Amino acid sequence: MDDFIENLTPMDLMRSEKMTFVQLIIPVESAHRAVSYLGELGLLQFRDLNADKSPFQRTFVNQVKRCAEMSRKLRFFKEQISKAGLISSARPVTQPDLELEELEVQLAEHEHELIEMNSNSEKLRQSYNELLEFKMVLQKAGGFLVSNKTHAVSEERELDENIYSNNTYVETASLLEQEMRPGRSDQSGLRFISGIICKSKVLRFERMLFRATRGNMLFNQAPVEEHIIDPLSTEMVEKMVFVVFFSGEQARTKILKICEAFAASCYPVPEDITKQRQITGEVSSRLVELETTLDAGIRHRNKALTSISFHLAKWMKMVRREKAVYDTLNMLNFDVTKKCLVGEGWCPIFARTQIQEALRRATFDSSSQVGIIFHPMDAVESPPTYFRTNNFTNAFQEIVDAYGVARYQEANPAVYTVITFPFLFAVMFGDWGHGTCLLLGALVLIARESKLSTQKLGSFMEMLFGGRYVLLLMSLFSIYCGLIYNEFFSVPFHIFGESAYKCRDESCSDAYSTGLIKVRGPYPFGVDPSWRGSRSELPFLNSLKMKMSILLGVAQMNLGIIMSFFNARFFGSSLDIRYQFVPQLIFLNSLFGYLSLLIVIKWCTGSQADLYHVMIYMFLSPTDELGENQLFWGQRPLQIVLLLLALIAVPWMLFPKPFILKKLHTERFQGRTYGVLGTSEMDLEVEPDSARQHHEEFNFSEVFVHQMIHSIEFVLGAVSNTASYLRLWALSLAHSELSTVFYEKVLLLAWGYHNFAIRLVGLAVFAFATAFILLMMETLSAFLHALRLHWVEFQNKFYHGDGYKFKPFSFASLTEDED
Repeated sequence: MDDFIENLTPMDLMRSEKMTFVQLIIPVESAHRAVSYLGELGLLQFRDLNADKSPFQRTFVNQVKRCAEMSRKLRFFKEQISKAGLISSARPVTQPDLELEELEVQLAEHEHELIEMNSNSEKLRQSYNELLEFKMVLQKAGGFLVSNKTHAVSEERELDENIYSNNTYVETASLLEQEMRPGRSDQSGLRFISGIICKSKVLRFERMLFRATRGNMLFNQAPVEEHIIDPLSTEMVEKMVFVVFFSGEQARTKILKICEAFAASCYPVPEDITKQRQITGEVSSRLVELETTLDAGIRHRNKALTSISFHLAKWMKMVRREKAVYDTLNMLNFDVTKKCLVGEGWCPIFARTQIQEALRRATFDSSSQVGIIFHPMDAVESPPTYFRTNNFTNAFQEIVDAYGVARYQEANPAVYTVITFPFLFAVMFGDWGHGTCLLLGALVLIARESKLSTQKLGSFMEMLFGGRYVLLLMSLFSIYCGLIYNEFFSVPFHIFGESAYKCRDESCSDAYSTGLIKVRGPYPFGVDPSWRGSRSELPFLNSLKMKMSILLGVAQMNLGIIMSFFNARFFGSSLDIRYQFVPQLIFLNSLFGYLSLLIVIKWCTGSQADLYHVMIYMFLSPTDELGENQLFWGQRPLQIVLLLLALIAVPWMLFPKPFILKKLHTERFQGRTYGVLGTSEMDLEVEPDSARQHHEEFNFSEVFVHQMIHSIEFVLGAVSNTASYLRLWALSLAHSELSTVFYEKVLLLAWGYHNFAIRLVGLAVFAFATAFILLMMETLSAFLHALRLHWVEFQNKFYHGDGYKFKPFSFASLTEDED
């Protein structure tokens, strides 16, 4: 048995890349070029040797600041280009390679030029707006002044006739009435203030004026047809022209303060119509000149921005890389005496040759007299986890990593997830009509892969595009499972041309005998479509899918337990093999493996045995006769043996491992096992389930409680996880029945009417339900349930997921967010 185990494959396909810890001693003159070449290679993860220092205490802090300042300028250029509505040119622009200092000077010049142009443009725009507002005030307020004079003459006549001639007139008349009364007007006379204000402030402005003057004012307003551009926000603002009539210097002071508070612009309007026309003409001519100047300035500014846009992408990429290089150099130790930088990090073993070649090239290109030293070292911490993936496998690896990154060299579930995940999804979704719709969507994404990969997509589209190959396999497996179920949009098969099908109901026996229903031969693939439309369809499919769910669940859980064996064997933990893998395998298969065996035997023999009764009384009355529930000879003694094995497996998992660990720890510190301390079996630190990190911290009670929790979790999980796989049955049935309901109760019902409008509405409702409920919601639901089955029911049998990802310094991984 031991020879057989030793000869098993180590399953290297599932293991992460072997890593090595390395040290680099780099001369100062070649440090920048060496790190740049390593960034292009992207296979070395640097370790921060200055973690105790703040960013301002590091060696290359000034260079990082310069790069950050250049990034700010480039973002400013990008905002200006976007604000101007210009599109960056896609034409390749030939430009000699610039040094960082040259680029810094160019960016400063461009920024100064743009800021000056923006400032001039804002000043001109401000002057233009003021003249435009003045022109509008002259046009609108002039009308108010003319109408007000006519209105004042008529009101003066009315006052003379009705009020002033009356002896009972009191001296407390209103201010406006006093101004209109002949011979009694104030020395200052009736005055007015004209101006313009935002339309949104007019109501509050008028209310404030009324309160400040106690109603002794006349407020006129008129909307402006032409909107005015705000020079700061570049937004169109809607404004209103107003004229306030009042009397007295005190009222004038209050009104001007209120205008200032509401950001209203006041403009003087002469009462003489001739002067109004003269000023309006002068303002109009001045507006034409300013408009011409503004257009010339905008053209000059757009020309400068267009020139910048040709090089913007290249400059941003260059600055982003330079900043990343200096950030990495700040992670290295600076040895002043030896004038060199010392760095440490992780790299895959297969990449050592490439890294050394890049370092040799950096030494040659920098004309350094001293080479870069690169040598492996021993490390205390665990190495990072690195799996090489491609466009196809990357999405499946991300699904596993979302649960937790694999421990270094731990078995990778993604190898099996590539097949099991889309298959379990298809078992729940299984409909080859809907599967074909998903396939078309996946093929569109794959066909446009090269184009979409370079575009900036929304979060949902980015997620959908990233999972395009997952969607492809899910759709293919859905078509396969739909063909097995014989479901096309879950519509009965006979509707598509099968008019004569076998009837599985007892009520059809007379029809068979009279020849009204023809019996076909055995169906060659999948479920016989004769069940479709019969009264026994639902009970038959219910039973079939429920039993299939149990079989698939037990198979996948057994795969998880077998994976735990390969993990334990790889890490040299014989304790886990003897006291976890073996009892777990026995416990699961003594109960639910046996149930799976009964299901297969029942299918093969056509027995009418009640499996619920068999499993329940296997625990309650294991010695009783099975009677009609017996499926094979020797079933009762086999059940007793399996029950005893399941009972023995529980203490087998619980007690031996903690006591053996305690014994090994005691013997180690008594010095009796020094000869075998180097073997992997005695190395307690590599025990996957050991609750301690150091020998001195060994705590028996903690280890025992941890093992007890693990054992209880497995025993209870064996029941709950098996029950959890019944979701395969539930969701498959739900999708099938929901599709049938939409088809029969919406489409066929509407099609039964001879009204075109009703048919059109029914077709629209059916299409909406198919697209948004069956294709979107049901797809998402089946995806999430398949995710749960992998994360909880499958991976918890062997997967720790407490590692950390290998994140090498790579220019390819830099994004615009890091500018």
